[in-house]
Amino acid sequence: MARRRRAVTGRRLGVFALRLVPAAFILVFFLWPLGALVRRAVEVRSGEGIGALLRRTNAVDLLGFTLFQAAASTVLALVVAAPMVWLIARIDIPGSLLLTVVVTVPFVLPTVVVGVAFRALLDGPLAFADISSGLWPILLAHAFLNVAVIARVVGAAWRSVDPRLAQVAQTLGASRARAFVDVTLPRLLPAVGAAAALVFLFCSTSFGVIIILGNGEIRTLETEIYTQAVSYFRIPEAVTLSMLQIVVVVAALLLTRLFTEPGGSGPTAAAETRVRPRGRQWLPVSAALAWVAVVLVAPLAVLVVHSVRPGADGTWTLAGYRALNESVNGVTPLESLRYSLVTAALAMVIALVVGLLAAIAMHRSTGAWAAAGGVITTIPLGISAVTLGFGYLIVLAALPREVAASPLVIPCVQALIAIPVVVRVAVPALESVSWRLRQAAMTLGASPLRVFWTVDLPMIGRSLGAAGGFAFVMALGEFGATSFLARADTTTLPVLIGSALNRPGAENLATAMAASVVLVAVTTLAVTIVEALRPRQGALL
Repeated sequence: MARRRRAVTGRRLGVFALRLVPAAFILVFFLWPLGALVRRAVEVRSGEGIGALLRRTNAVDLLGFTLFQAAASTVLALVVAAPMVWLIARIDIPGSLLLTVVVTVPFVLPTVVVGVAFRALLDGPLAFADISSGLWPILLAHAFLNVAVIARVVGAAWRSVDPRLAQVAQTLGASRARAFVDVTLPRLLPAVGAAAALVFLFCSTSFGVIIILGNGEIRTLETEIYTQAVSYFRIPEAVTLSMLQIVVVVAALLLTRLFTEPGGSGPTAAAETRVRPRGRQWLPVSAALAWVAVVLVAPLAVLVVHSVRPGADGTWTLAGYRALNESVNGVTPLESLRYSLVTAALAMVIALVVGLLAAIAMHRSTGAWAAAGGVITTIPLGISAVTLGFGYLIVLAALPREVAASPLVIPCVQALIAIPVVVRVAVPALESVSWRLRQAAMTLGASPLRVFWTVDLPMIGRSLGAAGGFAFVMALGEFGATSFLARADTTTLPVLIGSALNRPGAENLATAMAASVVLVAVTTLAVTIVEALRPRQGALL
């Protein structure tokens, strides 16, 4: 009896330790900088209430426009992604791995690179109207960035729908369209709602795209937080807007909880539901593939062209690529690339460790603990990077120089946004492991750690590899918070690209274009490796 009590106590202590490490990480790198911002705002306020600060910053108008552009971007992304969802869910074609890579790469690209690509696309000779800046380019760029979320989440749900249900409806006289609307679509609506809520969340906190394509005329909560904090150093106003944005983020996360989690809870029927097109069936498939090329490949192709043809005179040159070894604000792009790869690798390791511990704790928890863990580990993905970055500045300024200058600061900040992806990949993977295998190992005397090492880890290894790959590319492209922390010797490539864009001259533009192409190439290579290793079921998010 005493031995059993000790075993139960040990398991409880183990679960507590699993919860403690992720909680401590979130506390230090998320709640601390937010708390520092609130405290600084309270210290410098001059008797004004929240209402006065909201009125002075036109917060209501900013909130309205932020929600409007996020909603419009979400609707456009749903429309743009529809053919891609169909391809991924129902069509089996040669080169499906390449299709998955093409769909996924935009989501993990740095937003500053996407802004550069769309500026090049809409400024070039292929532009169909003078819309190189303003609302429409922002909506198009947001749709480009987020089609992967819809394609993967809804596609995974669609592949798990038994096609025989729609076939029965057709046998009873329903047309193919009627069978889809009455039978298949209702089963996809939870996944569509969850994907739409995630896209809305990402668009409501967009920064790099709006800064580059908004041309200073488009203002959202995110950009106004940056303006108030950095340009005017109005801390109370910036913090008030940040708190308002956090409310929006939490509301969007709660919306995702209203829908059934769409994917990744186990194997799907992908092998049985996808069909190889024959004869005339290739016509719609070819049209959908052409749509993918126009929507996802064309912006990046135009970026590549502009990197060797940056000037208005149409001269072809490799000056931008030669400049990769020339200094921009004291550091060369190649040095920034090396530093970015190192910090992204460190961030990947940190995100895997913290995210896996959080996933194990959530897997072993039930009820409120599991739900709270899901929300807490997801919030950092949607919170304003500008808000966090400014909070880090305040926190690091109060710490000893040795701590503030630690080489682990930037990787930890980058890992913060990657942890939610690791958790959302690891939890379904852990749930797919048979409990009987764990029980058999424990019956043979294995400790909980030995069970995890010999049973769980081999079975979830491919999923963890995919999660680590996505963590790497997300850390590689992080721009918002890192831009506050970068120094001459700690400048990541996305930050350097943003710096080059802010400097006048065709040479700096060429350098930014060339560096963007390099970053696209590295990101594409990483995503290809991840997709080759990733289990063939489930969704990214």
